[in-house]
Amino acid sequence: MGVPVLSSEVETRPSCGTRYERQAWRAGHRRVAGVDEVGRGALFGPVLAAAVILNPDDRIRGLQDSKRLSSQQRETLAAEIRRRALAWAVGSVDAAEIDRINIYQASRLAMRKAVLELDLSPDLLLVDALRLDLPIPQVSIIHGDALSVSIAAASILAKVERDALMREWDGRFPQYELARNKGYPTPAHRAKLREHGPTPLHRRSYAPVAAAAALHSLPSGGLLLPFPEGEEQRQESPADALPRRSTSPIFSDSNSR
Repeated sequence: MGVPVLSSEVETRPSCGTRYERQAWRAGHRRVAGVDEVGRGALFGPVLAAAVILNPDDRIRGLQDSKRLSSQQRETLAAEIRRRALAWAVGSVDAAEIDRINIYQASRLAMRKAVLELDLSPDLLLVDALRLDLPIPQVSIIHGDALSVSIAAASILAKVERDALMREWDGRFPQYELARNKGYPTPAHRAKLREHGPTPLHRRSYAPVAAAAALHSLPSGGLLLPFPEGEEQRQESPADALPRRSTSPIFSDSNSR
């Protein structure tokens, strides 16, 4: 079965709907997975991706680009996606790997991980703007999260999972206000970086983080950790600072119906 001819890479309609999915279904594809990532521009933490196979007989209303939704709307829709999609999964690539292979390749890797975690094997991928190293027919859709409900569902799931991580890490690194800025380079986050230096989960290949590390004269083998008042400043390896969440959905979770 070939890849359906979709007018995806040149058309950027502002309406998020099922047009691409319906074309794929008419072409004979039955397990169409939308794939998207979140966190490419952040200074802190992993890039996350989600893959979602929606049920064509159970349409979830309100799906659109996660950036156009409020936090409460995203949470509500994420719960519906987990409950009603045929399959969903999330994959992540951490800051150290982002620094090693660059954010573009890390985004593609996170997407690939998410697809491979699906309990149902997709027969077509609708991917937001990228192509993945997978032997599965795929269509790259520019602004796909604003055009395809499957990609929109993936963007919502990835965003909700990553935001939850930022809230968790805010407790470990309160100086950086991660629950508020979600790791992105807000003026306040940049100021905190200059004041405290980067944590082990900041992306050292990003210019503001590298500048903060240089300002604090950090050696390449260690990163500055925030520390409680009165305690001695110390160095730890990135692995030591990772949260212990072996059952966390962001690293390995998948679900199918």
